[in-house]
Amino acid sequence: MKHRLSTAICTALALLPSQLLSAERYIPGVWIDPDGCEHWVMDDGIEGYMSPHLRRDGTPVCHKVSRCAVVSADTLFASASARVRPGGVTALRNFFAANRANGFVIEGHTDSRASDASNMALSERRAAAVAAIAQDAGARVYSVRGFGERRPVADNATASGMQQNRRVEILCLR
Repeated sequence: MKHRLSTAICTALALLPSQLLSAERYIPGVWIDPDGCEHWVMDDGIEGYMSPHLRRDGTPVCHKVSRCAVVSADTLFASASARVRPGGVTALRNFFAANRANGFVIEGHTDSRASDASNMALSERRAAAVAAIAQDAGARVYSVRGFGERRPVADNATASGMQQNRRVEILCLR
């Protein structure tokens, strides 16, 4: 019995390093809150303000945040797609190249017609597509978020309201 137990432990320990390598792959997260303050998070759940951006008293230095663009998802994307149409790519590149913001936060939104999980995934993919164009244009993107149907700006009971809710918002940090 003792021999079988130690064999099982040795076998488990032999597998452990490869499991740890895949489990410990981590990219630290940095995001900017809607108030403009930069935060970081480590894999063990510890979070705080970005240390280079603290005042002497330890309070954060925050960016001025403004909503600098709201783009209709209907103009950028085909229905249920996260691929930006060619005209949209050109317009977004020009926007990001001409904008003098220090960085951007890109937020994707949907209407409420599909499931919550589907809408979250679609809004995240759409925000990521816009962020990729921003980065290709040389812009700094601090955060990419998808909110799905959770932050409507209009009533989803009407076609007009749903159209307003299908959008990508670009926040400028100055």
